[in-house]
Amino acid sequence: MEQENIYYATGKRKTAIARTWIKPGSGEITINNRPVENYFPIEVTRDEMIQPFKITNTLGSYDVRATVVGGGVAGQAGAVRHGITRALVSVNPDFRLTLKKAGFIKRDPRVKERKKYGQKGARARFQFSKR
Repeated sequence: MEQENIYYATGKRKTAIARTWIKPGSGEITINNRPVENYFPIEVTRDEMIQPFKITNTLGSYDVRATVVGGGVAGQAGAVRHGITRALVSVNPDFRLTLKKAGFIKRDPRVKERKKYGQKGARARFQFSKR
């Protein structure tokens, strides 16, 4: 969707969903109406989130506004990264090959496996006693 050079994309990771808007600007990132430094205080999660900009050499040339719901810190950062990736591809389709090689285009399908009945967890069993 394009409106006055604003590009929208949805990103997902685990149980987190991010609605992401990017537009040409100074590189300001806002998540849930808060600066990125406040929302993701850990630098590693911020770095993971802006990787698509680093790979396409567009760091600091787009403003990002994202709304994230669900999941935890890592899942939300991954969802925003996925949203940014998809929005960058809609900005310039030439970025697709570069981002695909980095593995950012495809949604990470890994989710938590459900606990099974009669067991301690998804894979863990209760201890077996022969006697």
